[in-house]
Amino acid sequence: MSTSLTPPRSIVIVGASLAGLRTAEALRTAGFAGSLTIVGDEPYLPYDRPPLSKDVLTAQDPAQFTALPLPDGLDARWQLGRPAVRLDPRARTVTLADGTRLPYDAVVIATGSTARTWPARRPPLPRGVFTLRGWQDAVALRAELAPGRKLAVIGAGFLGGEVAAAARARGLDVTLIESAAQPLERAVGTVAGGFVATMHREAGIDLRTHTTVSGFLATDDGRITGVRLSDHSELPVDAAVLALGAVPATGWLADSGLALEGGVHCDAYLRALLPDGTAVPGVVAAGDVTRVPHPLAGGAPVTLGHWTNAVEQAASAAHTLLHPDEPEPFSGIPSFWSDLHGARIRSVGLPGLADEARIAEHELVGERRLEVSYHKEGHLIGALTIGRTRRLAAYQRELQALGGAASPLAS
Repeated sequence: MSTSLTPPRSIVIVGASLAGLRTAEALRTAGFAGSLTIVGDEPYLPYDRPPLSKDVLTAQDPAQFTALPLPDGLDARWQLGRPAVRLDPRARTVTLADGTRLPYDAVVIATGSTARTWPARRPPLPRGVFTLRGWQDAVALRAELAPGRKLAVIGAGFLGGEVAAAARARGLDVTLIESAAQPLERAVGTVAGGFVATMHREAGIDLRTHTTVSGFLATDDGRITGVRLSDHSELPVDAAVLALGAVPATGWLADSGLALEGGVHCDAYLRALLPDGTAVPGVVAAGDVTRVPHPLAGGAPVTLGHWTNAVEQAASAAHTLLHPDEPEPFSGIPSFWSDLHGARIRSVGLPGLADEARIAEHELVGERRLEVSYHKEGHLIGALTIGRTRRLAAYQRELQALGGAASPLAS
């Protein structure tokens, strides 16, 4: 590989959350001494997002759960509360909402994802309908979670399930609405989904599967009073949460020329690509915003909205920037965790791509324990446990041997 490439002297990181912060840390740890600017659309220093749907909604002092520690010697110029609105790879500039242009030698796209919203073609949402992606979303929703109130959570994925569990723990009357046959069916299949469904119902949550929401009911002044379901029934509620999934935050890149369908398309080294597959000089990406080829998917591009993925891709993106003549491919093993109703759910690999699930343990009575391995064309592609976290280590070692790089399990 050519050695004519030189490391950058000025780097702009767009995204002041986990992936952005970890990229900045990795750059400094690796000896980068140049100019480092971090742009964030929120007016806050980086904070941890997983607690937003758990501890922030239930704790008496939620602030203590969210801040991410800033390392000594980061020496970054922070541009907070100033969203990026344009990337010009030819001029090598990032433009902020106030018109400020930030020149760069290299840029890191780490803008994460945004909550999928209600379809624009439908009537506007009434007050009292929430999405949950940032700190202000969590604070606003938390104010609604008074015991005895009625809450509808629309979407029973990991986020929707965590919000429903937190609200139920606060003493609310919770209805969880899911279009599929089971919660999490698309992510981890019907066995694990059915296990989680039983946990929700045993906690007192009214889980409605094979059900969608067709509209909302509201007072004359626009405050939600209910939801209209696909079976034509009406459910009275005091508030509702849209947990319809997330979409990569690429809107600000619309005229950048990058390939953006389903996220920022990257090569194995996290270099952003043009639609013809050409790597864009000086542009890398990390975290939820990326779409990256992965060995466990047979080299097909995948988007991974997980905490560990953001951390591992940050390290790889930093290496690519500082060693442009000898980058290393990203192949970290995806891992994910969730806590529902006192049970710990952990997964590794890509269960959602499996064509077969094999059950090693299934115990719902007494101690809740589940162990499922996922396979594609006979080959291991992922695993999930509930109450059996330690058993994932063996699966992870096997997945690493199949082509993934070593990465510690999330805890």
